Amino acid sequence: MSNTSNGIVAALREPSSFSVKVGFAQMLRGGVIMDVVDAEQARLAEEAGACAVMTVERVPADIRAGGGVARMPDPTLLEDIKRAVTVPVMAKVRIGHFVEAQILEAVGVDYVDESEVLAPADHQHHINKHNFRVPFVCGCGGLGETLRRIPEDAAMIRTKGEACTGGVVEVFAFAKRIAALMMQLGCDGVFVGSGIFKSADPARRARAIVQAVTHYSDPEILAEVICGLGEAMAGISLSDAKVERFASRSE
Repeated sequence: MSNTSNGIVAALREPSSFSVKVGFAQMLRGGVIMDVVDAEQARLAEEAGACAVMTVERVPADIRAGGGVARMPDPTLLEDIKRAVTVPVMAKVRIGHFVEAQILEAVGVDYVDESEVLAPADHQHHINKHNFRVPFVCGCGGLGETLRRIPEDAAMIRTKGEACTGGVVEVFAFAKRIAALMMQLGCDGVFVGSGIFKSADPARRARAIVQAVTHYSDPEILAEVICGLGEAMAGISLSDAKVERFASRSE
C-alpha cells in the first residue's frame, strides 16, 4: 500500500469524521476500481493501472449459476491480496451484515462495499456506518436510494446496474465495454466487475478500461484502446423471468 494510503488508513484507526472518510474517496477520483477474486487477479489489476481492487468471494455470474449464500471474502484471501498489491484493498459485505463489516475492519481493509450482489442479511435495513472507522461505498439506483445511504454515513456512492447482463441500459455491464461513457456522463470513476477476468484477454481489456477512463474525452485515443480486445464475457438476458434481480435488493 502506498505511503499516502497508509496515512489515510492510520487516520481511520482513530475516531474518524465523515470528511476523513470522504477524503479517502476523493483520492480515488478519476480512477478504476476492479473486482478481483484472488491475488493473481489483484496483481493484474494493479499492473493495468487500477487505483484500487475490490475483493469478492465469487464472480457474480458464478453466484447466479451456483446459487447458495454469497458472503464476504475469507480473511485469509484478503491477507494474500494485501500482500500482493500496493493499491488500496476493498471488500464486499452483505447488506445489513454489520458483523461482516466489523471483521473486515479488524483485518484492515481500506473500504467496505455494502453490496447488493451478495446475499442480503437484512432486507429492511442497511448497516449503520456511523459505528465504523472504515469508510463504506454503497450502490444506488437513483436519488432516493442515495438520500437513504448518505445519512447512514456512506462515504462513496456507486451506480447500480444489473450484474452479468449485456444490455446497454445496464450500467454495470456497459461500463466494462465503454468506460469513457460513464466519465462523460459525470462519474468520478469506474467500478469494473470481476467478469472482466472471464473475457478472452483480461490483461489487455483491463489496461484498455483504465486508458478509457483516463482519456475519456479523447475519441482518437479511445478508438485505439478499444481495438482488438477479443470476446467479452457472456451476458444474460433480463427478459428471462427466472433471472433474479440483484440491483433491487434492499433498496
